[in-house]
Amino acid sequence: MKIYQVGGSVRDQLMGLALQDRDWVVVGATPADMEARGFKLVGADFPVFLHPETHEEYALARTERKTAPGYKGFTVHAAPDVTLEQDLQRRDLTINAMALGENGVLIDPFNGARDLKDKILRHVSPAFAEDPVRILRVARFAARFPDFRVADETRALMHTMAAKGEVDALVPERIWAETERALGEKKPSRFFEALRDCGALEKLFPELARLYGVPQPEKYHPEIDTGVHTMMVLDQATRISPDARVRFAALLHDVGKGATPKEEWPHHIGHEERGADMVKAICARFKAPNDYRDLAVLAAKYHGDCHRAGELRPATLLEKLEALDAFRRPERLDQFLLACEADARGRPGYEDKPYPQAGIFRQSLKACSAVDVRPLISAGLKGEAIARALREQRLQAISAIRSQPDAP
Repeated sequence: MKIYQVGGSVRDQLMGLALQDRDWVVVGATPADMEARGFKLVGADFPVFLHPETHEEYALARTERKTAPGYKGFTVHAAPDVTLEQDLQRRDLTINAMALGENGVLIDPFNGARDLKDKILRHVSPAFAEDPVRILRVARFAARFPDFRVADETRALMHTMAAKGEVDALVPERIWAETERALGEKKPSRFFEALRDCGALEKLFPELARLYGVPQPEKYHPEIDTGVHTMMVLDQATRISPDARVRFAALLHDVGKGATPKEEWPHHIGHEERGADMVKAICARFKAPNDYRDLAVLAAKYHGDCHRAGELRPATLLEKLEALDAFRRPERLDQFLLACEADARGRPGYEDKPYPQAGIFRQSLKACSAVDVRPLISAGLKGEAIARALREQRLQAISAIRSQPDAP
């Protein structure tokens, strides 16, 4: 029996990154051998065991053979005669197909260290084409390591896979899982750009693919193209917030523009309402968590109102705060404002401009929240009467701060 450290932990160790989890491969062993040493079997599809003390995962060396379409159509062979190189060969990228022996010697049969140095994402073998999840994984690694490039031959293979409909076999839950992880990476826009580059975006996220080539008024959008703008907004959201929900809302804020009739271009009247409905459909398709959906719907529907905050009457400001559920969910208002700020900054020349509109919404909420309902109750008001009086006092509070000379 021989044990090797493998996969991402080897890659990250060579890159000098902090290690999260270590994975191990065991060569020359059977499940009975592992259990005799106190390891606990946890793998359902192939033999994976937990170490009795460290609880790290140890998998028996294995090979895989494609037997059916899709990413689950594999037969796994795990046996003592499977070599380390055979196990590494089934992995996706060369930078993930390295191992460290017990003596710390690097085992690198597919030149992953060289690709790591040259900053290239390259597939290990033609078997890459058997698993469409690997398209998503390459795109996610492009987001994690934005200074890496996808090898030409790997991009060509991904394009062939997408053209043959391999991505059609991906289930929504897996697409969402990879997307959510990508949103938390260093540059999430590269995830979507890599998918578009190989032709997978139009199959997985047709609503986003449709934005490219859709013009916007140059007066407000020097970049003109809505797809380009969307990626710029996502970059700005990434810059100002680590919250994947904010980034997701920024990604989908203008999705309604893809459904604007061509005869109305470059204007997009009503895209906010259209976009909100499209966000709901997208989130339903991928079974996205409710907090992602709800924030993205608000960003799609109300980002235009937020940009016009300085022009809104106190009554309208209060209506928007109520529609945003800001009194019960002030933390979500902050998320919404970050997505709107990213939208405002996601244009050439606007990247570092201040966004006072966020301050208007925050100050208005603060002023409204300072209104004390207890005197209204003490005065004997009940039910609708309290609601009307409370609303009137909140309007007065917003009017007071908006009339101040230093108001944003």
